[in-house]
Amino acid sequence: MPNLQRHTLLISCAFAFCLVSCTRPTLPQKTDTLEGIASGKTRVIDLSYAINDKLVAWPGDPKVFEAKVNGTVEKDGYFTRSFWMLEHYGTHLDAPAHFPPGKSTVEQIAPEKFFGPAVVLDIRADAEKNADYQLSPAVIDAWEKKHGRIPAGAIVILRTGWTSRWPDVQRYRNTDTKGEMHFPGFSVDAAKILLDRKISGLGCDTLSIDPGNSKDFPVHHLVLGADVYQLENLRDLTNVPEAGAFLVVAPIKLEGGSGGAVRVFALDSHP
Repeated sequence: MPNLQRHTLLISCAFAFCLVSCTRPTLPQKTDTLEGIASGKTRVIDLSYAINDKLVAWPGDPKVFEAKVNGTVEKDGYFTRSFWMLEHYGTHLDAPAHFPPGKSTVEQIAPEKFFGPAVVLDIRADAEKNADYQLSPAVIDAWEKKHGRIPAGAIVILRTGWTSRWPDVQRYRNTDTKGEMHFPGFSVDAAKILLDRKISGLGCDTLSIDPGNSKDFPVHHLVLGADVYQLENLRDLTNVPEAGAFLVVAPIKLEGGSGGAVRVFALDSHP
């Protein structure tokens, strides 16, 4: 090949490489979100309710929480308490063992599953029209058309707007005259799609990931049976973006637990 042609080819290849490199989207560094916490560039959004005896509990439990003072500064030189509470009370995690026998208890869940990209599915408009609304697969499809396929290891959160009813027991449970609760949740069809995406967890801002009028909790059986944990009674999800945030799930490491209190944080480094 003549030198001129060879030089022209090399220049063309170099130009093409440069063009591809320059037009490729720049992905954020994995450390940016964490480093931004100290500088204030990353917002830390607390998605958990503080634990006390006034939270909305699942109906039927006569006792939900009790705290007792064991020592005071005035008398003992230090302040300490003991407490008792239900495993499934307030903002909590359902371990897979909560329904199917032989599945993981709280301390057996792989720790890496407590960290993952947040996928927020917003159904507030549908839930406002129909308290018994169940997540449609079409909502997942619309999210993926906008943001791309839900990544493996994601933690999928259902934003129903039910937090606006907290802590009013009657409005949050939305119980009718027959004692049946009415609040939105996941559908079995939607849950199957999400499990196919290899998610790490499902969560919601209601009492249950199944809709309130469910009698046999099919989504619980399906999701927990797949060894995927659930988060219930999440606090106000308004400020968590549909995509781009990162979730940190920190449950109490209760040996043999079917569930337990959990602190959940969304890290959002978007401007």
